[in-house]
Amino acid sequence: MIVGVTGTNGAGKGTVVDFLVDQKKFNHFSARNFLIEEIKRQGLPVDRTHMRQVANGMRKIHGPSYVVEQLMEQAAHAPGNSVIESIRTVGEGEFLKKHSALIWAVDADRKTRYERVLKRWSETDRVDFETFCMHEDREMSSTEPWDMNVFSVMKMSNHVFLNNGTVEELFAQIEDVLNN
Repeated sequence: MIVGVTGTNGAGKGTVVDFLVDQKKFNHFSARNFLIEEIKRQGLPVDRTHMRQVANGMRKIHGPSYVVEQLMEQAAHAPGNSVIESIRTVGEGEFLKKHSALIWAVDADRKTRYERVLKRWSETDRVDFETFCMHEDREMSSTEPWDMNVFSVMKMSNHVFLNNGTVEELFAQIEDVLNN
């Protein structure tokens, strides 16, 4: 089984991945880590702007599903089940679907997500609420095939997890989906 995880910033994609890796022994392949390696190779600062810029540049050159194609290649050679995090473009979603992978989406209230982002405080999260909203709005609905359109990828998903509650409630939702 290969599961691609998509969703809004701070919704809990990483928590879903952690559950699958820690509790269900999935292999993990991260688009974020893939892009951070390239950003560092280019000598750029690791922030959300450069992450988007580098990802879009790679997709323009190699095609809209390039990042996920690279991760899917790794997942195909890994033993057992795999999770690929984070699916951001329609091309990536279509590529996964074409290869019989599932897509799971995670969402939560915007204020809740921003509070989670503040707690996480990674190098790409150090922004005020206005900037957080601006980044999210820009990433949700581009019509360019190489750019992020998280909203459309979420619409392609096999299941959407609403994560406004506790971690335990999210884990219960995942268990239900896995059991069905």
